[in-house]
Amino acid sequence: MKIETRNVGRVLGEVGSWRGLLLYGEDSGLIRERAQQAARSVAGDLKDPFRVACLEGEEQNRLEEEATALSLTGGRRVVWVREAQDSLVPQLERVLKGESDTLIILEAAGLTPRSKLRSFAEKNKAVAAIGCYPEEGRALSQTISSALAQEKISLSREAMTWLLAHLGSDRSLVRGELEKLSLYGRPGEQLELEDVRNCIGDSAGSTMEEAVYAALAGQRERADQALERAFADGASPIAFTRVVLNVLERLQLASLHVQAGQSRQEAISALRPPVFFRRREMFLRALERWSGEGLQRAAAATQALELACKQSGAPDILLCQRHLARLGRAV
Repeated sequence: MKIETRNVGRVLGEVGSWRGLLLYGEDSGLIRERAQQAARSVAGDLKDPFRVACLEGEEQNRLEEEATALSLTGGRRVVWVREAQDSLVPQLERVLKGESDTLIILEAAGLTPRSKLRSFAEKNKAVAAIGCYPEEGRALSQTISSALAQEKISLSREAMTWLLAHLGSDRSLVRGELEKLSLYGRPGEQLELEDVRNCIGDSAGSTMEEAVYAALAGQRERADQALERAFADGASPIAFTRVVLNVLERLQLASLHVQAGQSRQEAISALRPPVFFRRREMFLRALERWSGEGLQRAAAATQALELACKQSGAPDILLCQRHLARLGRAV
């Protein structure tokens, strides 16, 4: 059965009432997090070999055997399949026709709507099919606030804005950065912009920002090297588009201040949150090179890039590299 986004929390909270759980989508970190949550709620200890069986690769051929086995220590068992394939459908059909109470968890990132496994799960009332996609905007902001609230830590508005523009989209990477902030802050404390910068440091998002600033300032080689490092550190193409749009928006705002009569230095100083001092020179150079109309066209092209990167099978990293090269040519 296909589960709507608004019902995911309730389904995961009652996962014991299902016989199967299919987790698919683009966010592998979120898929793994939800799989762990489901397995733990049914079996307790994920390392218990009598109640949790993890199948990978060719081991998936044992799905039916493991799903019908009895727990030697009592309690409900979990069969956890990673990188599940369409070839599992016949085994699933036979298992679900039987009386086994084993919970089958299937991790299957990147399944298309035409996938036999996904189609089978969405039509079977005993299986919950949940899409796992990167959080954006308000949803990501709520995740950040909720995670830090558990440690009684909050972020200032400027700190939240900066963090949203620099975090990657993969759930596991987001969780890792939030753990850093939780260890950095003290209960009851509100973290400011500089606190977040100091804590996150030169992360993939920060390196990506350097790539964007360098490109807009006409420093092509520096931009290419920074983007390559960012992707090597796990940054996502979608996160790249968000960073580009954020920088372009700030440049457009500064450009409007200049048109209103301010000097470029005054326009940059008026921005909130302030431009990071290490980026200020490149920001000034970009402001000198780009016209207001050019910035608008670049923003429209970046929005088109984001849509292209979200298409299944798209060469997203190559598209981002090409876009960065185009940003190096001011118009």
